[in-house]
Amino acid sequence: MNHVSVLQKEVIEYLDLKPNNTFIDCTIDGGGHTLQILEETKPAGKVLGIDWDSGMISRLKIKSKELKLQNRLILVNDNFANLEEIVKQEKIKTVHGILFDLGFSSWHPDSSERGFTFKKNEKLDMRYDINNPLTATKILNFWSENDIENIFKEYGEERFSREIAKGIIAERKIKEIETTFQLIIIIKKSIPPKYQHQKIHPATRVFQALRIAVNDELNNIKRGLEQAANIIGKDGRVVVISFHSLEDRIVKNFIKEKERENIIQGLTKKPITPKQEEIIINNRSRSAKLRAFKKI
Repeated sequence: MNHVSVLQKEVIEYLDLKPNNTFIDCTIDGGGHTLQILEETKPAGKVLGIDWDSGMISRLKIKSKELKLQNRLILVNDNFANLEEIVKQEKIKTVHGILFDLGFSSWHPDSSERGFTFKKNEKLDMRYDINNPLTATKILNFWSENDIENIFKEYGEERFSREIAKGIIAERKIKEIETTFQLIIIIKKSIPPKYQHQKIHPATRVFQALRIAVNDELNNIKRGLEQAANIIGKDGRVVVISFHSLEDRIVKNFIKEKERENIIQGLTKKPITPKQEEIIINNRSRSAKLRAFKKI
């Protein structure tokens, strides 16, 4: 569990941890936040840790045994969009706090070989859950030009979404698009040369959009937040860390809407962002934004 957790101190503060309370980590990933929560809620505090990637859960089960945490850490391989169902199945009565760390694990681009990164030539898969029937390859080879353009525009905020979608359709008539490097060549051919040497890689937004589409990430966030607000006890806290504007907008709008309905109270007027020291140690944290609310 040596994964670098983002905004660790702030997460602990906003979750308002107390000994022996029960928390849910909806995106347990490498377990960094969870370990800290278990440490602060000793001796009998519990964490229900959820991850959609079965490999992640298998690795954590081994770690949990090594650290003798099995009695306090419940691990479930599922999607947090099914939060209420999971809590019911695990017979958890009271939940004091819930954490969503929406950043995808560094394990996925570094080691999964599922095409999450444009830095390596891999098959275009992009699934967190390998039982999901939809892959990036299927989208690129079978979806309509219009649908492909829309996901690039909506989920990637890509200004050349139309040109790239056209390029994909032209290429797939010649041969199937299967690898990350194939896709990068199409993207580069489709955009004006002067945009190929910007600060961010020209494929960044397209890769983000495909990942979101394959895993239906934005709808899952809405479903997860809705259920978190339902199951959390009075004064219970929900903390959400997002990594791009689309996620942050969903969280911000959700808090506004539920405040109007008098169900929750927002605890962060503006999102909390990492301090410079943290960004230096962990570059991945630079785009993180934390928002929190409590149940009224």
